[in-house]
This record gives sequence, structure tokens and C-alpha cells, in this order.
Amino acid sequence: MARMEELFGINVFNDAVMQKRLPRETYKALHKTIDDGRPLKPELASVVANAMKDWAIEQGVTHYTHWFQPMNGVTAEKHDSFISPREGGRIILEFSGKELVHGESDASSFPSGGLRATFEARGYTAWDPTSYAFIKDGVLCIPTAFCSYGGEALDAKTPLLRSMEALNKQAVRVLKLFGRDATHVTSTVGPEQEYFLVDRKLYDQRKDLIFTGRTLFGNKPPKGQEMEDHYSGAIKPRVKAFMTELDEELWKLGVLAKTEHNEVAPAQHEMAPIYSVTTIATDHNQLTMEMMKKVALRHGLVCLLHEKPFAGVNGSGKHNNWSMSTNTGYNLLNPGDDPASSAQFLLFLTAMIKAVDVHADLLRISTASAGNDHRLGANEAPPAIISMFLGDELTAIVNSLISETEYHSAARKDLEIGVTVLPKFPQDNTDRNRTSPFAFTGNKFEFRSLGASASIADTNVVLNTIVADVLMEFADILEKSEDFKATLHNLIVKTLREHSRIIFNGNGYSAEWLEEAQRRGLPNFPSTVDALPHMMDQKNLDLFARHGIFNQVELRSRYEITLESYTKIVNIEAETCLMMAERQIFPACAKFAGEMGRIVKDVKACGVEPVAEMKLLQKVTQRNAILFEAIDKLREAIRSALHTPDALANARYEHDVVIPAMEAVRTVADDLETLVGKEFWPFPTYDDLLFNV
Repeated sequence: MARMEELFGINVFNDAVMQKRLPRETYKALHKTIDDGRPLKPELASVVANAMKDWAIEQGVTHYTHWFQPMNGVTAEKHDSFISPREGGRIILEFSGKELVHGESDASSFPSGGLRATFEARGYTAWDPTSYAFIKDGVLCIPTAFCSYGGEALDAKTPLLRSMEALNKQAVRVLKLFGRDATHVTSTVGPEQEYFLVDRKLYDQRKDLIFTGRTLFGNKPPKGQEMEDHYSGAIKPRVKAFMTELDEELWKLGVLAKTEHNEVAPAQHEMAPIYSVTTIATDHNQLTMEMMKKVALRHGLVCLLHEKPFAGVNGSGKHNNWSMSTNTGYNLLNPGDDPASSAQFLLFLTAMIKAVDVHADLLRISTASAGNDHRLGANEAPPAIISMFLGDELTAIVNSLISETEYHSAARKDLEIGVTVLPKFPQDNTDRNRTSPFAFTGNKFEFRSLGASASIADTNVVLNTIVADVLMEFADILEKSEDFKATLHNLIVKTLREHSRIIFNGNGYSAEWLEEAQRRGLPNFPSTVDALPHMMDQKNLDLFARHGIFNQVELRSRYEITLESYTKIVNIEAETCLMMAERQIFPACAKFAGEMGRIVKDVKACGVEPVAEMKLLQKVTQRNAILFEAIDKLREAIRSALHTPDALANARYEHDVVIPAMEAVRTVADDLETLVGKEFWPFPTYDDLLFNV
């Protein structure tokens, strides 16, 4: 235990380090900046920078970087050394306050959605003091925001910080009405991360995994997840060694890695951290994904973060456990011992219900990607239709408020587990519903629709903003009220009556729910190209402008970037599919057919009729002919792809034409895999990949 305590945060310029190394007044001023958003004076920034540099150099660091999160879903860094020249050919190690607070990068080299042209290269990074600096790979990393020369946000961090402030502002207004002394409210997140591990030697033989992160060909193995023996089963030694090193690397970076276990599918696993402030959780999740990939390589493994790396088995998501906490240490979504009597909790719960109902489209859009399209709606992940699960007790409370009838609490009962040597324990007031996209789980909401490879920033920008918007509306009404209790009661009842359609506690996988959701008027966007156009709906433009999160140009840039990313991803997959089918699968099948032809000839020469061999040869040659035609059609679909200024039209073509052409190639190729001898098949199959770790 002592070693863990010594290890945790060793590579982080955290509060304990700052308190030790900074002058008292500088430390207090920096905390004012962190806690209250007050600007840090340049002379104090220089003191912080010098202390940060000295701390880093003592640990062998020679370079620093402004670590930021551009709109390509990953992180970026440009390394500069601390070295400065002096007379006589000497050097000195320096790091100024200006270098800490402000940096510059080539903005046109990152996705900008039209915000930056190629000749408009200048972009700026700005220190985010709310996230601790850290050392990674021997480099001092300073978390920053990234904006264009004109001030537009070019990253994931800037709008997230804006949304945090919007939520803080409106939540504090509401709390004051209840007489609370909290002066700051933050959203908090614990993102559970799912992933696959495969052997690197096998991975290196699959061009689809290398280029796209998922398998474009492959049949289900004889045994998959149907025996339900992998989930939370004993962890294999090789995987455990990976998890142990991953924990250590994350703990050094101050990431609160807590839980690790096998997931449902073979070779699938999950890591869950303890929740933290959303901006920090976002930084930490990016670091987690990066470390997963690096540590896996050290163990001869490859970490796959694609949402659906293998057809026919569960894909990987990211569960975004979201709540709100005050600076007085109170969780605003904690119902307490008696949720029925907590007016404050009921108001915040009502705000959540309205926010999710009114902005279900934005929540769906925030999870949209080419990879996640393969996962959402399958019997492994929530459906594309957004709904909320509250559990029986909270739903009964909501229904009693809607009908304005007295609520009678179901008697709390103990769960009888049937083993006399084990104690009874009280039943929680909510069950779990894994088919629900947005489920209340005791003191937080678990949004389960995010894809495994996604940054959690986009979703939490939406969550923070939509809740802030409803809280602002509630505060405007309640602040003007002459009878607070009556107005509060009427506001909750009216809002629940108008928005309870979003509450659904049943089976989200059932066909009946699709019909019921349509009857309720809930939006259903099965694919990215169905969802994305609604990002630019007027209500969404107005929402983000109202809270200063995005202006219209910034929002359109994200719309364009997401569509362009979708188009590029599908095109890369199609090109890879074509290459593998044309250069590997077809020749391998032809070679097998040739060998079978020789066998047929040899058997006939022995005076025996090769019935089985002839049938197999016929099946392979017939299917190879179909494969050849499908390859030609895929090649034509790729060649005819749209390259117009209309990003949506381009993406729709990929969705409507290219993807079906790829599926046609895969269907016949996967059929051929079952016929062709193992030694002829040109790359490792699913049974190789999923059961060799």
C-alpha cells in the first residue's frame, strides 16, 4: 500500500507539489485562478513556470509541450526544450511565464471545418490551469486550450470549459433559492473504458486492423460469448500483467484507475476510474487510451479501441457516469434517504428529464461516428433512440407528482440471497438497465451510448449545456416568484407532465419499444448521416449561442468535421476492403481451387469418382466468381465517390452506396473462409485473434 501511495501522482505537478514549491502568495493567487477563473498576473505566471521547470528538470525532463486536444479526437503536442543560448557558447535552462501561458501551433494542419484555410496557419494554445501539468515520456505536458487567430475554438477543451462555467452559473442560481451556501458547482464524470487486446504478431498480419482498427472480414468462431463465461471471469496472466503495468502508469499520472475486469466478449476488457471533475476526467481518459496502446505493445499485444472490431460479438463503448457536485462536497443528484421529500433533488431531477427530452437529438449526435454506427442498437449497447431509466421508485415518485396524488413508498426490503452464511443487504432503490442509453444509477446518470474511441468532451459539452439551459429557465421563474414553494411545486409538476415521455424502464432492445418510441415522438437516428444534419437545427444554434458555448461558425465547423471524418473513415475502410479482397482473398481462393483441381484429377486417375472434392471445388469456384463481381462493384463505388463541397451529400453516398458494396464483398468472402483450407487463408481468423492472448 505504501508503494501505491508513493507512486500515485509522482509525475504530476499537483496541488501538493505546488504548495511545497510555490511562494505562499503565488500559490493562493494560482488557486484563485483555478477556483474562481481570475486571471493570473504575468509576474506570478513566471514564478509558477520556473517552479514547474525546476520540478521537471529534477526528474530528467529536458522539453515541455503545450498538450491540447484538437478536433481529430486525439491529443497533440509540439516539444520545445528549456535550452536558451548565452554568450561564450554556453546555455541556460529557462521557462518563462509567457511560455507557460501562451504557445503557437499550425492551426490549418488540424481539422477546422473551414475555420482555417491552408494559408491561414496561425493558431494559439493557452494554458488551462484547472488541469495539472504532468510528465509523460520524459516531457513536461501543459494542458492547454487551442484556438484560431480569430479566437474561434479549434479544440475539445475550450467548449468544455465554457460549458462548465455555464452549468456552474445556473446551478449556483438555483441553489441560492434553496438557501445553500455553495458558490461553485462542477459536473463530474467517471468514464468506464472498454477495449480489446489481441496478439501483436497476429495483428500485424491483418491489414484491416492496421488501417481501420476493425476486421473487415471474418466469421464468428465456433465459440464466442454465448457461454457467458468471459464476463468478470478469471483474468489471464498475460492480460493481468498488462493491467498491472497500465495501473502503475496511470497512477503515476494521477489517473484514479480503480476497477478492471473481463468484459462480455472474448479478448474484451474494461477499466473504470473513480469519478473526477469533468475537464480533468476528459484529460485523463485521453491519457488512458494512449497508455492502453503503449503498454499493450510492451506485452506483445495491441489494444483495439474501435467500437466494433469483430462482427458477431459485442463491441466496445464508454459509459459516461455524470453528476453535479458543489464546492461544499454535495452531490446534487444524490436523493438522500428519502428522495420523495427532497425538493431540491426533485428539481434537479426534473431539470435532467426536461434537458434529455428536449435535446435527445444533441445527445445522439454527440455519440455519432462511423465506428459507433456498427454498435448502437445491437444487443450489446443502447439503442440509437435516447430514453431515460429511473427505476421503479423514482418513476413512481414522478408519476405521483404528475397525477398530484400522495406517494406511498414501496417498503424497503432485504434481498434474500439464499446462502445462510452470507448476510442480507438492503435493496437499492434502482435496478440496472443495460438497454437504456441514459440510466439513473443511485446518485448519477450513466450515459452508455458513447463509443470506445471517442473523446468524452463532446458528450459532456452537450450534457453541461442542456442542463444549464433548463436550470436557467427554472431560476428565471423561481427568482420572480412571490410564493416559492407553490411555484416550485407547479414548475416540477408542469415540467414532468410535458417531458415524462422520455422515461422508459423497459427493454430497449425490443421491437415494441421502437413502435412505442415512435408513438411518443422520440427521435430515432440510426446512423451518423441521419443524426448529423440536426446539429444545425435552429434550436441547437440558439442553445449554444445563449450560453456562449459555440457561435454559429464554430458549430458548423464541428458539423463539417464530423461528416468529413465519417466520409474519410468509410473510404479508408472501402479501399482496405478492396485491397484485401483483390490481393489476398481472391488469389488465395484461386490457389485453393487449383489445388483441389489437381486432387480431383489425381483421384480420377485412380479410378475413383471424387464426388466430395468436385462439390467443394464447384462451391469455391462459384463463390470466387461472385467475389470477383463484388470486387468490381466496390471498385466502381469507390471510384464514383462524391467529392463535392456538400459534406452531407458525400457522407450519404458513402453510407448508401459504398458501405453496401463493402458488405457484399464481405458476405461472399466470409462464406469462402468456411470452405477454403486453413493453410490457404491469407490472414489470421477470428478464432486466432480472440483466443490467443
